[in-house]
Amino acid sequence: MSEDKYLEIFKKTGALLEGHFILTSGRHSPTYFQCAKVLQHPEYLSLLAQNISDHFSALEIDSVISPAVGGIVLGTEVGRILNKRTIFAERENGKMTLRRGFGIEEGEKFLVVEDVITTGGSAKEVIDLVQDLGGNVQGAGVIVDRSGGTVQLHANQHCIVKLEAVSFDPDELPEHLKAIPVEKPGSRSLK
Repeated sequence: MSEDKYLEIFKKTGALLEGHFILTSGRHSPTYFQCAKVLQHPEYLSLLAQNISDHFSALEIDSVISPAVGGIVLGTEVGRILNKRTIFAERENGKMTLRRGFGIEEGEKFLVVEDVITTGGSAKEVIDLVQDLGGNVQGAGVIVDRSGGTVQLHANQHCIVKLEAVSFDPDELPEHLKAIPVEKPGSRSLK
């Protein structure tokens, strides 16, 4: 399926938003992909997870890991399709960590799954966490790469849709964006 067809699904489900948004990266943008809006529909969750699973099906992996909160639903579905253990990392005191009894075995092979990346910060933190705990990252699967392909999480990376989304540093906002009330639809709270 083409990127345009995937974008049609995002628009149809209200996942592609327009306004003034603060991204997880802290940058501001006039557009936002709210993947939860598309992933709430089982047919689209399955379609997107199948795309990622198909890409990595020949890869030797033991487990799937995702950053909380955005990647959990997708990562779980990818893990189900691949029949692999699925865990997630979450922030504790501002740092990605494993909680809830999750652990990583020395040499365990992971696929990292994330919904949307702009700078790739959360996914990179998960990759670092896996490596710090003795695991090996075999690849990274993402629904939407807002960097236009400039973010490289892993040598074996698969993004379903790549877009160069306009975003601005907080101190470089254009006047038209300043005039729109700001929203923070992501999983991190406003500071």
